[in-house]
Amino acid sequence: MKIKNLLIAFIVLISNNLIAQNDAISAFLLKWENSKNYLIEIADAMPEESYNFKPIERQMSFKEQLLHIRTNMVWLSETYFMNENFTKTGKINPTTKKEIIEELTITFNKVSKIINQTSLDDLTTKVDFFAGSKSKLQILNLLQDHVTHHRGQLIVYLNLNNITPPKYSGW
Repeated sequence: MKIKNLLIAFIVLISNNLIAQNDAISAFLLKWENSKNYLIEIADAMPEESYNFKPIERQMSFKEQLLHIRTNMVWLSETYFMNENFTKTGKINPTTKKEIIEELTITFNKVSKIINQTSLDDLTTKVDFFAGSKSKLQILNLLQDHVTHHRGQLIVYLNLNNITPPKYSGW
């Protein structure tokens, strides 16, 4: 009887994990954690003395790219999932590589907490966005897409500095 109960408990556990990976929030949070780890590895790979590197004048520097990613995460998560008015007055200005990486980590974790407290039903809620009415699910996808977009640029920056980027980890 004990083996049967253990087997049932195991099947329920596996089923719950599979179901959790198939809902939008759980899938996002799993990907978000990997995205955080990958971006931190990229930020760590660039030597601090190269944080002001930019391929051409019109582009953001490596440091500016990282801070832009962070600001966008704060804006999207707080404005559209917490209904707070985003102002740049609370903008931080870390100066060292270590401070930037710490702020990125804190912000990724804060976004995780905010999204974890969001109900699946709330993802269908429409919000006013500068590009027109969007669902919160679309904003959730934008959170990840924006990080991915700028992370790709950072990988190019590493390559231009003859630094091998960290190995990609999708999941």
